Amino acid sequence: MDDKAFDCYRCKKSLYGQKYTEREDNPYCVTCFESIFANKCEGCKNPIECDSKDLSYKDSHWHEACFKCVKCTCSLVEKPFAAKDELLLCIDCYSTEYSAKCFSCKATIMPGSRKIEYKGCNWHETCFVCQGCQQPIGSKSFVPKHSSLYCVDCYEKDFAQHCAACKKAITKDGISFEEQPFHRDCFLCTGCKKKLAGEKFTSQDDMPYCMDCFGNLFAQKCSACAQPITGQGGGQYISFEDCQWHSDCFACSKCNLSLIGQKFLSQQSQVFCTECGQDM
Repeated sequence: MDDKAFDCYRCKKSLYGQKYTEREDNPYCVTCFESIFANKCEGCKNPIECDSKDLSYKDSHWHEACFKCVKCTCSLVEKPFAAKDELLLCIDCYSTEYSAKCFSCKATIMPGSRKIEYKGCNWHETCFVCQGCQQPIGSKSFVPKHSSLYCVDCYEKDFAQHCAACKKAITKDGISFEEQPFHRDCFLCTGCKKKLAGEKFTSQDDMPYCMDCFGNLFAQKCSACAQPITGQGGGQYISFEDCQWHSDCFACSKCNLSLIGQKFLSQQSQVFCTECGQDM
């Protein structure tokens, strides 16, 4: 290397007998190198000299002696730490200031440890347990009751109603009939086994029936159309002696004139208006 090549690339001062460093194969004196390339320390705000250790974290740099917890000033070199608003804190200070507290034991949930969050509160994983069996719930299903939590097995054993049909616990979508609980899918017509949840139904001898089955099995039959009189469609019907009619069916058997509110004559299960009855 000739004399010119061994001058500082920037200030051109000779580097013979001087400390220097290289950048992209070009030599620099210490002063020029630090003014151009040295990172600024986040702690003391001075450049980090080329013969000093440069500690970095997320595009920020520190002298080794400046790499400290901003609260207790203990060194963070080769120690675990956490960042808050671009400030570095040791784990103890971070935990005291910012870490969540366990809803159960009230102790700090240390950074990096697993925690459970539910309704704005936090638990250690080992503290998030069933109030019944005291076993950790983890990722399993659970049921809240008042201020306590229960695994599904404990809740069903201690609190849930049991379906009168299938005898299994009812945890949602229950129906009550004759003071007995049912799952919605278990509440069926006694006759045809159709689901009755959300449908019109009635009962006979404390047993539920859909309207079709009730009409076919128990309702009086209309003397005119022979269909069941179930009380549907306004619930109006006509009864005379041992016969019944839908209100729409109570008409003269000969001329079909409605007899509601009119005088009529009867012959067995048939009824006639007075005019038609005179011709009989």
